[in-house]
Amino acid sequence: MGLLSRLSFLVRSKLNALIGRAEDPQETLDYSYQQMRDELTDVEKGIADITAQKKRLEVQRDRLKENIEKHNDQAREAMAQDREDLAKRALEKKQAKQSQVEDLATQVHELESTQSSLEEKKADLKRQIDEFKTKKETVKARYEAAEAQTRVSEAITGVGDEMEDVNRSIEQATEKTEEMEARASALDELEERGVLDSAISDQDQIDRELEAGREERELEAEMETLREAEGKTETEPATPEEEQAEEVKAELEAQVDESEVEAELEELRGESEES
Repeated sequence: MGLLSRLSFLVRSKLNALIGRAEDPQETLDYSYQQMRDELTDVEKGIADITAQKKRLEVQRDRLKENIEKHNDQAREAMAQDREDLAKRALEKKQAKQSQVEDLATQVHELESTQSSLEEKKADLKRQIDEFKTKKETVKARYEAAEAQTRVSEAITGVGDEMEDVNRSIEQATEKTEEMEARASALDELEERGVLDSAISDQDQIDRELEAGREERELEAEMETLREAEGKTETEPATPEEEQAEEVKAELEAQVDESEVEAELEELRGESEES
């Protein structure tokens, strides 16, 4: 991973840490997994670059080796022609190119070591990514199960945010309903007491009371008619004077009855004495 990529990852990691609990753990796991995948891609690109560079050096080395063979042939041919000066020049070029070949061989060896190291790191990183993916999916499954269980528990117990909103709406609706019921009851009471008159009726409280009296008299008249029809007309209650007169009359009647009884007893006594 390059410097800019690492700095970007560090900044994003710090921002994620600031978010804290407000962040979805599933998103955090997916984000970390993606970062590991990006790092693996960077390693693969690095291996590809090193391999390409090694191939270029190997091609250059092989060309130098061919030139060395060519300079050997030139030196042998020059000596055959008694041209030592040309043979010397060919051998000098041969030696210079042999030195370059050795340098290239050293560079190729170093690149091969770096390539092998990166390939090992790639394999280790690939293994870590596979392990992380397995753990990520396991944790996500556990989180989803826990989240679902929490939602169900919150719905049952009514402690969740949504249920809190539902309960609040129910309370507000109940409060509004009770206010409207109290207002309606108060208006009905004021209307019955005559404080308020109906806007759609011409009657006031006096009219309503008079009408109620008329209805009561009409009802009593109908009841009296029914009593007379059944022969069950009720007698009017006696006044105190009438009750007193009835009592005096009863006493006099009782006294008359007693006198007659005494007279009959006297007659019976006389008959018994005569006999």
